[in-house]
Amino acid sequence: MPPKLMIVIPCYNEEEVLPITSKLFLEELEGLIDKGKVSPDSRILFVNDGSTDSTWDIICGLSEECALFEGISQSRNRGHQSTLLAGLMEARDMCDVTISIDCDGQDDISAMERMIDEYAGGAEIVYGVRSARRADTFFKRFTAQSFYRLLKGMGADVVYNHADYRLVSSRVLREFADFREVNIFLRGMFPLVGFRSTCVYYERSERLAGKSHYPLSKMLGLAIDGITSLSIKPIRFITGMGIFVVLLSFIGVIWSVVEYFLHHSITGWASTVSIICFIGGIQLISLGVIGEYIGKMYMETKARPRYIISERTEDMEKDRPEDGKTI
Repeated sequence: MPPKLMIVIPCYNEEEVLPITSKLFLEELEGLIDKGKVSPDSRILFVNDGSTDSTWDIICGLSEECALFEGISQSRNRGHQSTLLAGLMEARDMCDVTISIDCDGQDDISAMERMIDEYAGGAEIVYGVRSARRADTFFKRFTAQSFYRLLKGMGADVVYNHADYRLVSSRVLREFADFREVNIFLRGMFPLVGFRSTCVYYERSERLAGKSHYPLSKMLGLAIDGITSLSIKPIRFITGMGIFVVLLSFIGVIWSVVEYFLHHSITGWASTVSIICFIGGIQLISLGVIGEYIGKMYMETKARPRYIISERTEDMEKDRPEDGKTI
C-alpha cells in the first residue's frame, strides 16, 4: 500500500507567488498519486505564518476548490522555523511521510518523486541538497555557502547546502516531538534524531514571484540561533582565547620586569592604550557570546508554546486527530 504523504509548505506574505506554485504542487502530488507512489488520501498543507496580506484568504480559497489542499494559520507571525514545525507536528499523526518545501518555487518540486523512491528504499529522512545555485547572485551564493561553512565550523551538525526541503517519516516525527527546544533550528536538529538518511540533489532556480523573506540580516540571525542552539564550541573558543591572552600577559609581565631591571623601560602611552583596548574588546565579545547563551537559557526556562494555531481550513479540522495538541 503506498504511503500517505503530506506536503508541508510554510507561507508568509506569499500572495504573489502562491497562486502560481500551488498549481505546481498540485500537479506534482496528482502525478505521484497517478503513478501509485503515494496514497490518494495525500494532501498539501499550507501553514500561514501570520501573513499581513491575502495569503490566508488564498489558502482558504484553494481548500474550498480542491480537497487535496488544506491549511492552518498561526495566531501571529513567529518565523519560518516555528511555522514549519507547526505544520510538521500537525501532520505527524495524519500521514506516513511528510515533505517540507518553501512556497517560492526555487526548490525543484520534481525532486519529491526521488525522495519518495528513497523512502520506499528504506530511508526515514531524505535531505534535499542544492547541487548548483546558478540562479543566485554572487553575493547571495557566497553568503549562503559561508553560512553553512560557519555552522559546520562551529560544531552544528548540518548537511551542506541543505535548507528545509526534506522528506521525514512520521516515525521520525514522533521521536522528534520529544525535542522540546524553544529555540528552533530544524536543519541542525533533524540529524540529531538519527535513523537512516540520504540525500537527493537538485538545482536551485529563481524565485517565481514576489521577493525573498531571507535577507542577509535574517541569515545571520539564523546562523547565530543554529550555533548557540546546537553547539557550545563558541564558549570553548572563548576559554581558549582567554588562556592565550593570559599567556601573552604573563610573557609581557616578565618582559616588563626584565626591562625595568635593565633600565630600558620607558613610560609609553600608546602601548598601554593598545593593551587596554585589546583586553577590553575581548571581554566585550566574550560577554556578548556568553550573554547569547544565557538569553537562550532564559527563553527555554519560560517553556512558552513554540507555535499556536488560531485557524484551520474546514478539511483540516475534520482530519485532525482528537488528541491533537498545540505545543
